[in-house]
Amino acid sequence: MRRSQAGWIAGAAAAVFLTVGGITYAVAEDGRSDAAVPAADSADAGFARDMAVHHQQAVEMSYIVRDRTDDEDVRRLAYDIAQTQANQRGMMLGWLDLWALPKVSSEPMAWMGMGGMAAGEDGALMPGMATDTEMDKLAKLDGEEAEVFFLQLMTDHHKGGIHMAQSCVQQCRVDVEKRLAQGMVDAQQSEIGLMADLLKQRGAAPR
Repeated sequence: MRRSQAGWIAGAAAAVFLTVGGITYAVAEDGRSDAAVPAADSADAGFARDMAVHHQQAVEMSYIVRDRTDDEDVRRLAYDIAQTQANQRGMMLGWLDLWALPKVSSEPMAWMGMGGMAAGEDGALMPGMATDTEMDKLAKLDGEEAEVFFLQLMTDHHKGGIHMAQSCVQQCRVDVEKRLAQGMVDAQQSEIGLMADLLKQRGAAPR
C-alpha cells in the first residue's frame, strides 16, 4: 500500500469520526417515539450487539500488530481500522443504551437466522472472527510474519463483517443504522483489496 492509499484510509477514518455525533443524534431523534424503538430481538438490536463484539476483536488485532511490526503501511492501516471500528462500536453500544436494550447477546447471529451456527469454540463467536489460538499466535509473531498473519486474519474478519452488515442493510429498520452498515460494507470491501495487495507484496495470499 502506497502513501496515497494509506492517506485515503486515514481520510475515511476521519470522516467516520466526524459523523459520530450526527449519527448518534439522528438515532436519538428516531428513538423519541416508542414506536421507533427496536425490539430486543430485532435485526437493529441484534446487529448492534453482534457487530460491537466483532469490531472489538478487530480493534484488538490491530493494536497487537502495531506492536509487532515497524512497517509503516501496515501500522497505519491497523491504526485506521482500530480507530474507525472503535468509533463505530461506541455508536452501536450507545444506540443500545438509548433504546434500553441488552448489550450482550445470548445467541449471536440469531437475528440473521443463523443462531447456533458459530458454537463459540476457541473464542470465535461469529464467522470471520479469529480464535483465541490465532490471537495468541499473532501476539507472538514479529515483523513480516506478524504482518502476513494479521492481513490474513483481518481479511477473514472483514468478510464475516461484510456478511453481517449486508444483512443489516436488508433487514434493519432504523435508517441511520442501515446507512452505517452500508458504509461498513463499502469501506471493508476496499480494505480487503488493499490487504490483498499488501499480502502480494510479501509473497503471500489470503487464506
